[in-house]
Amino acid sequence: MSGPTDNSPLLTYVLRQGDRSLVLAQRLLENVAHAPELEEDMALGNIALDLIGQARLLYTYAGEIDGEGNDENHYAYWRDDTDFTNPLLVEQPNGDFAHLVTRQFLYDAFAAPFWAALAMSSDESLAAIAAKAVKETAYHLRHSRGWMIRLGDGTDESHQRMQAAVDQLWRFTDELFEQDAVEEGLQAGGVAPDMEALRAQWTATVDAVLAEATLTHPEDSTMRNGGRRGAHDEPFSFLIGEMQVVARAHPGASW
Repeated sequence: MSGPTDNSPLLTYVLRQGDRSLVLAQRLLENVAHAPELEEDMALGNIALDLIGQARLLYTYAGEIDGEGNDENHYAYWRDDTDFTNPLLVEQPNGDFAHLVTRQFLYDAFAAPFWAALAMSSDESLAAIAAKAVKETAYHLRHSRGWMIRLGDGTDESHQRMQAAVDQLWRFTDELFEQDAVEEGLQAGGVAPDMEALRAQWTATVDAVLAEATLTHPEDSTMRNGGRRGAHDEPFSFLIGEMQVVARAHPGASW
């Protein structure tokens, strides 16, 4: 199996975006039927479906770039766990509902400005995919923001759980803005957005919501990364194994 950065920079970049959407969708779907309200089960399912839709478009485009006849199913079901290049944040195992909400908010606060910036990409295919994702992610951010404030500024217990989730997940946020030669080259060509500009937008959104939710982020935290290079934590292999089990048990089956 080829590594995640063996092919063209554009292919690597597209797969990174598709992987983070697909992996987060899988984590959300694991929690359906466990949310505190029936309406929230439906909301999580709908958000996951939006993310899967984004991944499908991106993987289809990746197949066009690759030129090897690969389709969306190949990228989702026939790569090993070390071939996935999603950031570590989105693969974090589900904890309590506070943990899920916080993970989603920290991601949404990044995804909303990211897709808005990518919609201006010089790559027409990426711009079209991003234009669709912008509308979906605006809802996702409103949803997770509302829960952050509701629980953070709620009861003593809900506040404590939310603060614990922020403290636990904060160390995975820096990787969202990590840049390497892939991003830098595509930025120069107007394909990819400036990640430092996105970081400023993310910080402003997160700081404002945490303040309203009476929450704080750790002043000092040892940041974790590696997911975008295929270096994942052990629970990730179980996530990928569960996601791929049917396809691998019945190769060639028609869906």
